[in-house]
Amino acid sequence: MSNFLIVGLGNPGREYRETRHNIGFMVIDRLAEVLNIKLGRLQHKALVGNGFFHNHKIILAKPVTYMNLSGQAVVSLIRYYRIEQANFLVIHDDLDLPFGTLRLRPGGGSAGQKGLASIIELTGTQNFARLRCGIGRPPGQMDSADYVLGSFSDTEKLELPILLDEAVKATLKFVEVGVNEAMNQFNGSVFKE
Repeated sequence: MSNFLIVGLGNPGREYRETRHNIGFMVIDRLAEVLNIKLGRLQHKALVGNGFFHNHKIILAKPVTYMNLSGQAVVSLIRYYRIEQANFLVIHDDLDLPFGTLRLRPGGGSAGQKGLASIIELTGTQNFARLRCGIGRPPGQMDSADYVLGSFSDTEKLELPILLDEAVKATLKFVEVGVNEAMNQFNGSVFKE
């Protein structure tokens, strides 16, 4: 039986709960519901819960540091649970993808995502899977920071459950068959024509 660590990125605190930047947390919360995992333990600077899926132990985590310090929790959790690189997935928002787009990747840079940058810096590698959840670009001259820390539009709020459900399916497929096969199945818009 393998241990899998699935980390969602976001900012702790009520004021950030429904923001675009917290979509990683939202996916973890939905995963916890689906897998009947209680996220109730504070461990290594993260809210953690674990359970099982297809004979694998699944550790779900939401760092309680702010986004740009996410690596602190991740490094500790990887060491504590002895997570192999292939069994680690980070779920985060992505400005460069249109809302409703999922992109699973086996590695790469941070593309300006500060939580991801912190994880890359503190783990010393870019070679870990990530599930990028598209939130789209800010409209007009709006500042990117204001946009990611803002709430989803009314239309997006209606469509968000579909995106979260697909992200959960992509994550579970990653656990089942690995990043490459999961990528082939889930990369693209969740709103199929």
